[in-house]
Amino acid sequence: MRAVQFEKYGPPSVLHVAEVDAPHAGPGEIRIAVRASGISPGETLIRSGAMRDLVPATLPYRTGFDAAGVVDEAGEGVTGVAPGDAVFGMTTMEARGANADFAVLAAWAPKPAAWSWEEAGGAAGAVETSTRVLDRLAVGAGQTLLVQGAAGGVGTVAVQMAAARGATVIGTASERNHDFLRSLGAEPTTYGAGLAGRVRALVPDGVDAVFDCAGGALPDLVAIAGDPARVVTIAPDLTAASHGVHMSHGAPADETGEALGAGADPLAVHGLAIAADLAGQGRLRVPVAAVFPLAEAAAAHELSETRHARGKIVLVP
Repeated sequence: MRAVQFEKYGPPSVLHVAEVDAPHAGPGEIRIAVRASGISPGETLIRSGAMRDLVPATLPYRTGFDAAGVVDEAGEGVTGVAPGDAVFGMTTMEARGANADFAVLAAWAPKPAAWSWEEAGGAAGAVETSTRVLDRLAVGAGQTLLVQGAAGGVGTVAVQMAAARGATVIGTASERNHDFLRSLGAEPTTYGAGLAGRVRALVPDGVDAVFDCAGGALPDLVAIAGDPARVVTIAPDLTAASHGVHMSHGAPADETGEALGAGADPLAVHGLAIAADLAGQGRLRVPVAAVFPLAEAAAAHELSETRHARGKIVLVP
């Protein structure tokens, strides 16, 4: 089968499609024939080598964490799904390899009929991340959440999932994306200097929590929240600890429910079923910024690195 991988750190051009052995579903896993898979901004940093000290890659490294497709193999102990079913989900953190013709998923949910394959293919990573951070911040009804970088792949999903919990959402984005954010259920404002004043004008009583999807503004975000414990970032900002801010990255949980890995949070895979239900109600969509064929993975990474994509970037076979 074909799979996107790299053998050395470097620019997007190190990515290529290789012929590799197809994986098979192990216990508790399923294999899908991939119809679409997502590009992760975090993986562009892994590929470049910027994250090699925090997340060292085993080379060759196969990219892709989330995908959607048709089940063609179910491992031992799997129930509730059968070959021919349409699903979306994610691989294990260790295996990855979803940017391929076939992928093994460790967590999944039925593909909502309302979503295209492209939407479903880019959904799982953003859904899991959003659920993980919203859970950690205990975002709920009657609260106000600020999402920094609300027009990106995770931000767009986080806005909708927070709104579905009954929260008021303020989202930062460039002015050209403000109407788009309103359509998702957020009150928009611009990022940059003076953010605290703009947020205060929108919500004089302040915000209860801050979800940072963009990075680069932690001092301002802590000041807006009033307490670093009320800020969680998913940006690879190595200054987070010095500001008292938790940098969330997911890891599998052990048998006690604790995340494995220093500073990691347990993967919030329960969010997949929640997202599928919301999509069925017409309350969650997955904005797709661009779709590239598998062979153009390098171009997809180039677009991701601009950090100006509105929504998810997706690969299709």
